[in-house]
Amino acid sequence: MDLDEFRRLPTEEIARLVRAAGPQVCVFPINGTRRWFILEHGAETGEDPLVTYLEVAGRRHIELYRMLFDHGLGTLLTPIFGPDILARGKGYERVIQIGLTWWAERPEFLEFYDQADVRVRVYGDARRCLEGTPYAGALDIFDEVTRRTAGHRSRRLFFGVCAQDATETVAEIAVRFYQEHSRPPNRQEIVEAYYGEYVAPVDLFIGMAPPAVFDMPLLATGRENLYFTVAPSPYLDRDTLRVILYDHLYARRVEDEDYSDLPAEEWQRLAGFYRRHRHQVLGVGRIGGGGRLWLPLTQTEAEGEPPDNC
Repeated sequence: MDLDEFRRLPTEEIARLVRAAGPQVCVFPINGTRRWFILEHGAETGEDPLVTYLEVAGRRHIELYRMLFDHGLGTLLTPIFGPDILARGKGYERVIQIGLTWWAERPEFLEFYDQADVRVRVYGDARRCLEGTPYAGALDIFDEVTRRTAGHRSRRLFFGVCAQDATETVAEIAVRFYQEHSRPPNRQEIVEAYYGEYVAPVDLFIGMAPPAVFDMPLLATGRENLYFTVAPSPYLDRDTLRVILYDHLYARRVEDEDYSDLPAEEWQRLAGFYRRHRHQVLGVGRIGGGGRLWLPLTQTEAEGEPPDNC
């Protein structure tokens, strides 16, 4: 089937095709949310602008999770908080205090987890990063949402908190395991200890420009398919997701690299393609947004001149 046919399929049929390819693990860091909010909801300030932002962004998070699950993805990892945010100073304390646990205790999130049968876990070095800080109370809230959703079986949602480097945690896991079992742990046992249960290697990563892969310790193999949207993550819609899933299911699965029987006309076509695009580099961009943003040169501009600095 071609892309147009795939995009027109009912969601249930796409979900069936995705699941038929095996249980899929997707990493989806939702980035650019503040830009999206300002552009799409900037007039919605309310009595408390921070609470309004979190309410609107929270609803969009739920919509995105639901869309990904409805299309057959069974396990999502979404990094939400890194130690760099802790270093932003006192002016950011209230944002952290409220936002850090928004997804773990707000009724709309808890209702979504129940309705969609989503099991929630937190991975990363949250305890190491938050203990001894004003945000240590979040740890009990993380434990509670994990306990509350432990019986859900259909889908899994892992929130990454301080998951940028698993080195020290993995070392502690190995030492503790050896003390208990008199042998080093294998890979599956390390993954289970780090994530709370076993997670298979990542199948696809949906990031936002500039291209960078992060916060999926122990699960990267080099075989995951990487996708990066030009617009902020909250703009991801059904059509764009289906383009990604089609590429993931069909376009990336060519494994026969024996070129011996490739017809001459295909060699000519390939040569023409490479000649036309030999100066194009995926991941190259320009500084725009008043000098504050990196903006990619997209495929639509490959044939022409690079754009101005927006």
